[in-house]
Amino acid sequence: MNDFINNKILPPIMKFVNTKAIVALRDGMLFGLPFIMIGSVFLLLSALPVPSWAAWMLKVGLTPYWTQAYNASMGVMAIFAVIGIAYSWVKNDGFDPLPAGLTSLVSFFVVIRPSTAVMNGTKTVIAAGKAPQLLGGFIDRTWLGGQGMIAAIIIGLITGWAYTYFVRNKITIKLPEQVPPAVAGSFTALVPAAAIVTGWLIVYMGFDASAHVTMVEWIYKVIQTPLQGITDSFGGVIIIALLVPFFWFFGVHGAVIVGGIMGPILGANALQNAAIYKAHGVVTAANGGHIFTQSLMDQFGTVTGSGMTLGLVVFMAFFAKSVQMKSIGRLAFLPGIFNINEPVLFGVPVVLNPLMVIPFMIMPMFSMGSTYLLIKLGVLPYLTGVQVPWTTPPILSGFLVGGWKIMIWQALMIILSFFVYFFFARAQDQILYKAEQEAGNAEHAKEAEAAASNENATV
Repeated sequence: MNDFINNKILPPIMKFVNTKAIVALRDGMLFGLPFIMIGSVFLLLSALPVPSWAAWMLKVGLTPYWTQAYNASMGVMAIFAVIGIAYSWVKNDGFDPLPAGLTSLVSFFVVIRPSTAVMNGTKTVIAAGKAPQLLGGFIDRTWLGGQGMIAAIIIGLITGWAYTYFVRNKITIKLPEQVPPAVAGSFTALVPAAAIVTGWLIVYMGFDASAHVTMVEWIYKVIQTPLQGITDSFGGVIIIALLVPFFWFFGVHGAVIVGGIMGPILGANALQNAAIYKAHGVVTAANGGHIFTQSLMDQFGTVTGSGMTLGLVVFMAFFAKSVQMKSIGRLAFLPGIFNINEPVLFGVPVVLNPLMVIPFMIMPMFSMGSTYLLIKLGVLPYLTGVQVPWTTPPILSGFLVGGWKIMIWQALMIILSFFVYFFFARAQDQILYKAEQEAGNAEHAKEAEAAASNENATV
């Protein structure tokens, strides 16, 4: 089975995840990560989960300031994506990336226009149909966040590819060597930028003439919404929960592979939940909330490391008999609290270990699946869209992304991980302990034999 998967299944998967598009997508999305964290802090401040604190913030006039910071960071993640993806594509091909990122941003602005109704409370000031004519000088923030994410990805990828094509084939303006590099670089970008922006303008005109919508609106309705619906399901949760440990079993970083592909969709779900939370102070199914977000995966699938291995670490550190498991457990305990578990995966090992892969796959599947169902049933609240650094310790991270109920449930899942891993870890420990005892006995026998030989030689 190992040979079949390593020779037949993993090579095409690895070839796919290492394509220019996926690498640019993965690297480009990371540009916005710091601003997601910053925006999450201000999102929490603007809609504190404690009503008395939230009321005080609003009373003293601080809430609008927190909202302003949120809108300027987490609220415009599509901008970071469209710049970062094109930038990463061109940089990975060895060319000056900044002009490509800026060209991608201009292209994104070209294909959007105001299309959201302007409201004053519950009263419509400007209808959505009138917005393009009456708000022509404004940029619609609606498409700068989660709703514009898939369009931003597409524009970033195509722009990165097209810009590289122009530069690689020297379809640029070449100035003499005496011209300063900064000036020469701007002229190098002139031809490809002009061609790419013109191309996106033609796309905008085509959608406007044929469908009377923008490309971004069309992508959101036809592509992004169905994709978010498919992933935001119990089946989607189970598949993702199984894929991460599946890849790890063969020594491939499952969280990176799955995150690189699914991250934009789960991130878009989180951004919409954040916008709902900011507007209403609570996320529910009625106001369009999503259950499966990046935080659900991070806090109930890979918390304490892929496979939720903190329970295994506790067994190793305090209950194991073998020197190997006890030593690794004690060394891995502190990193595990900060969601780092590579010492466990390769030290036990879990990688390529048919015995340990069973709880390694069962634990995240049960944790993510049960959390999804409890949110669906209304027992647990929807996650707010707040995203925390991946090294944030469990319990604290649960509280930050969903409040005290999510915190308690996360703690219960981590406790449960000890019992899920227990019988398999004990069997692994017995195997290692027996091997260590046999090795020790063999060593003692060898020492005794050597001592006897020395004694005979002396006689």
